[in-house]
Amino acid sequence: MVEAPQLTPDEALAILTIPDEEVPSLVERAHQVRLAYAGAEVEVESIISAKTGGCPEDCHFCSQSRHWPTPVRPEPFIDVDALVEAAKRSQAKGATEFCIVLAVRGPDDKIMRQVLRAVDALHANTDVHVACSLGILTTEQARQLHEAGVRRYNHNLETARSYFPEICTTHTWEERYETCRLVLDLGMELCCGGIFGMGETKQQRVEFAFQLKELGPREIPVNFLNPRPGTPFEASSVVAPLDAIRTIAMLRLLFPDVVLRYAGGREVTLGELQSMGMLAGINGIIIGNYLTTLGRSPDEDLAMLADLEMPLRSLEI
Repeated sequence: MVEAPQLTPDEALAILTIPDEEVPSLVERAHQVRLAYAGAEVEVESIISAKTGGCPEDCHFCSQSRHWPTPVRPEPFIDVDALVEAAKRSQAKGATEFCIVLAVRGPDDKIMRQVLRAVDALHANTDVHVACSLGILTTEQARQLHEAGVRRYNHNLETARSYFPEICTTHTWEERYETCRLVLDLGMELCCGGIFGMGETKQQRVEFAFQLKELGPREIPVNFLNPRPGTPFEASSVVAPLDAIRTIAMLRLLFPDVVLRYAGGREVTLGELQSMGMLAGINGIIIGNYLTTLGRSPDEDLAMLADLEMPLRSLEI
């Protein structure tokens, strides 16, 4: 078996700064590690914005915050039947994970009842594994989700602890970390990643990666900033394609066996190099649209995986 490197922070930083001509060798190494420790299969997931807009938090990257003059208008909790139909369509495309996402600081009692009803409906009418992303949780809320059969909980740290005050002031990095620990302590799988390209330094990208390492998530969503109109980051530049490839490879070498999932912003950041990102260590992918932005069509992504001869992970029932 290919030996997984035990990266130090200095070595991780060196990966983020290697010359362009060495990127193909880096991609090859990351792909070998991915195959040896995570396998050849790709886990396909679909997400749905079950409650859109009107969020009280001031995350500077997010068009769903009520603090920013964005085109996103608040919408109530989605009809459960519509949510189930969306999950069925996703399953038909090969998705094994379906994540319910809400634009909230954290769920109140009414929202928890709606979420638990939706989780029950998904279990009754589909075979997909159910995940949730509902913001900051209490211990009782996390226990309810676990008992309802929620397999995986997403709560991103978003960025390095040292940089977090630059992207949000209405809650702290530590509050996010506490919810992540709570999820793990109660026995759910943790999905935890972040967004690259929000103005952080390369050193802070490494800091962030090693803070994720302390948590030990099962899945790491890799997002790249797609600057949204009306947000404080609307004029930000997108990450350069080869810098995105370096970041993906660094994460794969640091996390040999996790689900490293393509998420938001890959279309604008990588464009035609999305296949290279798959070869740099990605083994999970969100198909279809994101929360308030459009993704590629599922058929395009499935065709890409077929061209790369990367099989889809089967649904474990």
